[in-house]
Amino acid sequence: MAAFGVSAAGFLLAELPVGYAGKPFADAVYRVGVPSIPGMVQCALYDLGGEGVAYHDTDALNNGSGKLNLESGHQRAHAGPYIWQFRKDEGVDLSFVKDWADLNHTNLVSPHLNQFYIGWTENGEWCNYTVNVREPGRYRIRCLYAFQTNTVSFDLNGTPAATCRLPVATPGYHYWNLADIGVIEFPQAGLQLLTFHYGKGNNFAYFEFEPVKP
Repeated sequence: MAAFGVSAAGFLLAELPVGYAGKPFADAVYRVGVPSIPGMVQCALYDLGGEGVAYHDTDALNNGSGKLNLESGHQRAHAGPYIWQFRKDEGVDLSFVKDWADLNHTNLVSPHLNQFYIGWTENGEWCNYTVNVREPGRYRIRCLYAFQTNTVSFDLNGTPAATCRLPVATPGYHYWNLADIGVIEFPQAGLQLLTFHYGKGNNFAYFEFEPVKP
């Protein structure tokens, strides 16, 4: 259950669910802080806290940073050790956009070189994101994704909040599209817990949350 506080102006502010042990992602390189809404949430920057707290993955191996990207052919010169091995000891399967795999063909929308993404997805997996909602209201969700037209969903502070559909199939896991996938309501401002549920058949790079005009 989420807690609530009150701002100096007297407005109700949401807080993180009581007892949540995860922490916003940060490391020696990434020090931007909690992502804001409206704004972008990077899929690879899920919370710290480990399996069952910050995420659930079907196996403990990071199949990208901890396996595939150990191979010399995947350690692209346009990246570097930090990108090749990003969060390699955690279970969520992460990789990055590569010149020869993702950008050597036409995409519906091309991602940036070295963009992190979640891959090797399986049914029942999820990630938690601490977010700072600056303006309550309804938001359009846009997603940079690849491959199948699957359904994904979001919880807000532990309660189901949005069911979304990836609208257009792409030819494969390294063919990308950026598209509107659904709408979510944030009733209050403040720090909140956003949980992203996903299944097999996609790569996910990021979400953009844009206010829906009345």
